[in-house]
Amino acid sequence: MESRPATCADADLVAACLRFAFASDPVWGLALRRDDGTTDHHHEYWRLFVDGALRYGTVFMTPGGEAVSVWLPPGGVELADEQIAALEHFLSQNLAPDDQKSMFELYRRFEASRAPLPEHYYLSMLGTHPDHRGRGVGQGLLAADLARWDTERTPTYLESSNAGNNHRYERLGYRPIGGFSAVRDDTWIAAMWRDVGG
Repeated sequence: MESRPATCADADLVAACLRFAFASDPVWGLALRRDDGTTDHHHEYWRLFVDGALRYGTVFMTPGGEAVSVWLPPGGVELADEQIAALEHFLSQNLAPDDQKSMFELYRRFEASRAPLPEHYYLSMLGTHPDHRGRGVGQGLLAADLARWDTERTPTYLESSNAGNNHRYERLGYRPIGGFSAVRDDTWIAAMWRDVGG
């Protein structure tokens, strides 16, 4: 699979892919839902996390942005201080107060799941644009990324918010190590670990 590191010039294209890839996700589609039913705010949300990972040079994409992956290196954090402030402002402008509380609790659960693990690369997001699903482009991109981290002799970790994708991760060497439930419903989020070489 041909892929390349994303640059700051690609940030909007990467965020657009994530917007459409996660619009109907069992966890994130509900977590970002607004009372008016619109989803135009999703782009701004995902752009914050794309910018956060671009600091590390660990965002990758297929040449046309058909699929994208957002990674954090060992010890990395998703957002810089200014991005955290921007996220808090975004949530206050786009979600009802109770939904904001649910979102922060969801973040807490993600962080708690990851905190005790050994050093690893963290797959924050992997998305394929709906127009390109079913062609293996997301799997191919992930396989290329994993080959890179295998060369560095570093294991990887992810949380799967869509159970329908778990078998795809398992084919690439991931195994379930636990998980946790979402906040606004009981959707299970699987924690998955991959040793070097799968």
